[in-house]
Amino acid sequence: MKQNTDWLRKAGWGVMFHYLAAPASDRTPSPLSAADWQRYVDSFDVALFARQIQDIGAGYIIFTLGQNSGHFCAPNAVYDELTGLRPSLLSQRDLVSEIADALSPAVKVIAYLPSHAPALHEEAAIALRCTPPWDAENWGFKGTLPGAEKTDERLTEFQRNWESVIRHWSENWGERVAGWWIDGCYFAERVYGGIAEPNFHTLAQALRAGYPERIVALNSGKTLEVLSDEQDYTAGEMANLFPVHYTRWGSLSPIMNDCQLHLLSFLGEHWGTGEPRFSKDFVKGYTQHINEHGGVLTWDIPVSYNGKIPESFLRLFDGLRGS
Repeated sequence: MKQNTDWLRKAGWGVMFHYLAAPASDRTPSPLSAADWQRYVDSFDVALFARQIQDIGAGYIIFTLGQNSGHFCAPNAVYDELTGLRPSLLSQRDLVSEIADALSPAVKVIAYLPSHAPALHEEAAIALRCTPPWDAENWGFKGTLPGAEKTDERLTEFQRNWESVIRHWSENWGERVAGWWIDGCYFAERVYGGIAEPNFHTLAQALRAGYPERIVALNSGKTLEVLSDEQDYTAGEMANLFPVHYTRWGSLSPIMNDCQLHLLSFLGEHWGTGEPRFSKDFVKGYTQHINEHGGVLTWDIPVSYNGKIPESFLRLFDGLRGS
């Protein structure tokens, strides 16, 4: 068992937030300008947000840096240098860092990032050399991008660029950010497999830069699948599955393929949106069920651009306070 996940298991449960410029998994480019995005991020009330998290008793949060639109809620000089895009769609305010400072030490922060460049911001994807010569529709790409004919199968140049971007965030945050949840590892064997670098090992080095104990989850979209021995906890994306005992990866147990058991689903109608679809009793009962199996459960809930969480979702955690 990996000792760096002890804190996660003790926490038992946490909450996730899709703080994005467009709906999660949207397949159309966001019309939001750099200035508009900056205003949204600047409006985020970190003190209010932190009070809400502390009031419900969550042990940690997972917070998105960005997704496919190219808008990110923390600056990154390496990203801006590699893309050369002005104005930058990255906020000047480091929202992740501020949230981590406000929640420390009681509540830990895990950062969310896709494994690939923003698929709906083609200029950035091309500049970062994320131009797969194979079908990458699962990442959100629509057809091949210019330069794909010069890109190798493993996206070597892009991988090194993305690792540099990740390393910059990781080193700047240090111990303030306790983990990463990396989405979109759908082509893992093709991109990261083998001993030739870049690979899972070099990716993990970038993810842990500045804090070697930082925990890592790699999401293949298959709930409890473990992609690499560099992984510390299962990504656990289950959406509507809600396993209670046995899964195709085996019986639920605290350790799944040497990783801490962790599951993730949304409480609204979809990731980061909608009204509650479950009762308070269900939230309490299923969370306790996973905890009794030695697992950890993350519930995704909405948050407004100014940092306010809907009261209808906050009430769902009444039964978990202090449990």
